[in-house]
Order: sequence, then C-alpha cells, then structure tokens
Amino acid sequence: MPAIIVDTHAHYLPQPLLDELSNRASDFPSIACMQQDGAWKLGFAGKALTRPINPGLRESNRRIDWMDAQNIDVQVCGGWLDSFGYEIPDDEGLRWSQLINDHLMKATDGSNRFAPLACVPLQNGKLAAKVLEDAVGNGFAGVMIGTQPKGGSGNLDDDDLDPFWEAASALNATVYLHPMFGCGDERLLDYDLINTLGRATDTMAAVGRLVFSGKLLKYSGMNFVLSHGGGGLPFLLGRMRHVQSHKPEFGDPQASLAGCYYDTVVQDTLTLEFVCATFGADRVVMGSDYPFVNGDLEPTRIIEASTVLTDAEKTSILGTLAHQLFHLEACGCIGH
Repeated sequence: MPAIIVDTHAHYLPQPLLDELSNRASDFPSIACMQQDGAWKLGFAGKALTRPINPGLRESNRRIDWMDAQNIDVQVCGGWLDSFGYEIPDDEGLRWSQLINDHLMKATDGSNRFAPLACVPLQNGKLAAKVLEDAVGNGFAGVMIGTQPKGGSGNLDDDDLDPFWEAASALNATVYLHPMFGCGDERLLDYDLINTLGRATDTMAAVGRLVFSGKLLKYSGMNFVLSHGGGGLPFLLGRMRHVQSHKPEFGDPQASLAGCYYDTVVQDTLTLEFVCATFGADRVVMGSDYPFVNGDLEPTRIIEASTVLTDAEKTSILGTLAHQLFHLEACGCIGH
C-alpha cells in the first residue's frame, strides 16, 4: 500500500450543480437558488437563505493548489451540510440527493486526487438506504450525513432511520457524521460560538442518542467517522460510562465510541494526543474541513508536531488508515 497523505474532511459543491439547479427551478419547487454579483445562496422549504456559498466550495483549481501546497495526495470530498435539504419533501429530497451525487461524481471522476462522499435524503430512512446502496455500487467512497435528519430537527436514533443504518452496516459503508450549522441555542449566536462550541454540542447530542439507544452497537458493521475529533465526546466518556452504570438498559458508551473513527480537526496537538490515547491512534484520520477558515488548513502540522505519537501512528493518521476506510484503491486514488 502506498504511503499517501489523505484529507478525509472536506466539502465540495461543484459550480455546475448550481448552474443546473438555476436552470431547473421547476423541478425543485422547494429549493430557492439566488445568484447576485457572483455570490450564490440556497434556500429550502421557504426558510431563510443559506450563507453565501464559499468560492472555495465551488471551484476545483484553488482546491488542487491548496492540496499541493500542503503535500496532500488525496482529498475525500463530501457535500456542504447547508445544501443537503433535509427539510424538503421526501421525493424531492431523493431527486436532490441524486443530483448532488451526479455532480460530485462528475467533478471527481477520472482524477486520482479526489474521492467523493455521497449525499442521502436522510429525511426518509428507506430512501436514504436506497441512495446509499446506489452510491456504494457506483464507486463512492462513502457517505456524509448531518446530525438533524429533518433539517433543524429530528434525531439520528429515530426508528424511521433504521433502514439506512441497516444498509450502512450490511454494506460495511463508511459514514462520515458532520454537525449542522444551527444548534438551537440562542446563546451561541454571538462571538462565532456556533462554530466554536455549537458544532461540538450538536455532534455530542446526536451521537449520545445513538450510543445510549444502542444503535451504534446494533449497526456496528459500518465505519462511523465523527468530525472535529468527536466534539467533546472523548472528554465526556467517563461521565457517559458513569450514567450507563446506573442505567444498564442504555447502550455501552465505551464499546460504542471505541468502534467509531475520529478526524483530527481539533486544532491542537495535545487534544489530538488525548483523542488518540482515549480511542487509539488506529481510529484517527486526518481532516482539514476545507475550505473553511474555522477548519485546519495546515492539517499535517498538529500530527507532525506530536512527540507522543510514533512514526507508524503518524503515518496511519496521515493517510494509510484513510486509504483502507474510504476504499481509495477502488476509487482509483493512489496519490500523484
């Protein structure tokens, strides 16, 4: 296996997708698409428009230039969470996910630098399972999902999502969990606390429910990857174990979280070392959260700065584990 450097946490919303959407407005009546002075925004189910879509999300050339500057061989590209449209009707959500996936595949096909993560209509577990099965069959490296399956509401342990989890487990699929933008706490609206704290809170709440409901253990065949180092979950594992010791009917947090994988977007070497000490360096993959400035746009730095991790562990985190998890050989990604 080649020793490559892989960025497993990145977002991509290809410009041709927006161009096609703007020309097919009648096919997606629940989706608004606004373009003004070079800025693009989307809206779903009559709700407020999204933040402007970062040019780095839409363009490939600057992405490759950044990868080259960071010595990154392969980038695993998921969509943009704000654009997943979990709020819209089920059938339209199915068609929207399929359109996103078509464009992600077109934008990455034929390149050994990119591996796409599919989008699924998580508002409907049966349809999400169908899209996941199609995506795995069509060569996607896995799937990226959000934490709130109804858009601004819903829980990942809702029973109507069981068909999706069952399919993911049966397919041994890699499922990358990413928090949503809105976290439902008005105290987070200032000081950029949504990004700083809210996303971690969102991840912890969503995964905590999957843990204590027992569903992470029930559907353990999938490779479940948690962004941002799992939020605060590594630091709260002791509290979760304590709760479960008094509530034995709850799912086992130690076994559940030990079966997950974690990315390195924690912006601190000591924090990264703690995640590795808690769950093992063999459960950690490098990520950047490209193209966002709140991500880690020098993602190899905190790994290479560690005096605790061995050279073999650093090599695994930098890329060899991701090579296996995301089936990069099958995707045609073998570096450059």
